[in-house]
Amino acid sequence: MSDLTSHPWFFCGIGGSGMLPLALILRGAGAEVAGSDRSRDQGRTPEKFAWLESLSLALHPQDGSGIVSREQTLVASAAVEHTVPEMVRARELGCPRMSRAELLARLLNAAPTGIAIGGTSGKSTVTGMAGWIMDQAGRDPTIMNGAVMKNYVRDDAPFASARVGHGGVFVSEVDESDGSIALYQPRVAVLGNVSLDHKSLEELRALFGDFLARAEVAAVNFDDAESVALAPRAQCVVSFGIDSAEAMIGVAPGSLVEGPTGLSATIEDRRDGSAAALALKVPGRHNLANALAAIAACTAAGVPVAEAVHALGSFAGLARRFDILGTSQGGITVIDDFGHNPDKVAATLATLKAHPGRVIAFFQPHGYGPLRQMGHELAETFARVLGPDDITILCDPVYFGGTVDRSEGSERIVRLIGESGGRAEYVSSREDCGARIAEIARPGDRIVVMGARDDTLTAFAKDLLTRLS
Repeated sequence: MSDLTSHPWFFCGIGGSGMLPLALILRGAGAEVAGSDRSRDQGRTPEKFAWLESLSLALHPQDGSGIVSREQTLVASAAVEHTVPEMVRARELGCPRMSRAELLARLLNAAPTGIAIGGTSGKSTVTGMAGWIMDQAGRDPTIMNGAVMKNYVRDDAPFASARVGHGGVFVSEVDESDGSIALYQPRVAVLGNVSLDHKSLEELRALFGDFLARAEVAAVNFDDAESVALAPRAQCVVSFGIDSAEAMIGVAPGSLVEGPTGLSATIEDRRDGSAAALALKVPGRHNLANALAAIAACTAAGVPVAEAVHALGSFAGLARRFDILGTSQGGITVIDDFGHNPDKVAATLATLKAHPGRVIAFFQPHGYGPLRQMGHELAETFARVLGPDDITILCDPVYFGGTVDRSEGSERIVRLIGESGGRAEYVSSREDCGARIAEIARPGDRIVVMGARDDTLTAFAKDLLTRLS
């Protein structure tokens, strides 16, 4: 990594979920790192930016003033407009530029053991699990995550979405939504599932198939038909699955026991006939699938199955992934969750519906574009998984500015949920949604706050819990 630490870096949007851990990894390796963020200028999540400054990352207003030398490499996502002041100033000075994905690919591809976690859903959780297994196995991994990993949260690291290690292992989720998954050449590739999100299925099949083909070994979910169909593209496969009888790493029939805050199961390594008892502190069948993916990935990198299973017993989970914030004195539980596409939303709601109690699902769409792309599927998911007593409440989508078409919003989704037989309400402002939820909540309810691309959703969920207490 010495070639990356020999010159200064500037991150445009340094507080973003994909940018912040990369900035932390470079800073932890000794690089000089600075950045700007529109959210900081708007006064959003000030505690995050104060923490970054405490780590000697120099933060500037997003007005171009932080770009002072042509020696700086500007890191910006592909979505950043050319008119953003940092972009303008970097062009004027002739600064080199890298996208977030290009920098991540350079880091992962350079590692002796790069483990890339791909798939439409579950990437952050599998990354956290695989990273924790590698840590507990003494492999001293570097971990790049899009979510805060609770195992690494401390008073001096409240936003621990990265771990800087020196063991030659680099574990990271990789994104298909912008096509950047094509940049990665991992030793181990993980494919958890393939389903509609930001791209068409045809595009996803090509991207994920090529991803598997570039890896030395691929861990593939044999419960997912789309993933199974792509498995022949891989050079070598370690298969996993809850239901698949063909999976190399699976679950002993009848051994799964689900609880409201965790689960247990017997994990079988069918290659040698061994078995190990898994006890997870995170709930839901989808998290059992995530655990199998992490076990398969780490096995492909040389960690025995039993050792991986044992390590997961102390995995604490991720912030905003079915994150139970608490239960009010009146018996109303509030859960913070990242669910934003049909698969993620369905997994979260199914976990809630596996246990008694009415569900109030608050959903803030993560953009107008994604809402148009997957609106019908989202509406069908809410209507299908939730029952007649449950209710979905939507506010307006996230909008931080720009020229996106805002002609179709949450009202359409509420209408589609109703047409599919579900119950839903549209309340334009999030603040008014909080008031509406507090008005209708009753003892025994589970309130889940769902959405992506907005760090303030956690504060909204915590405020809701306080209001109900």
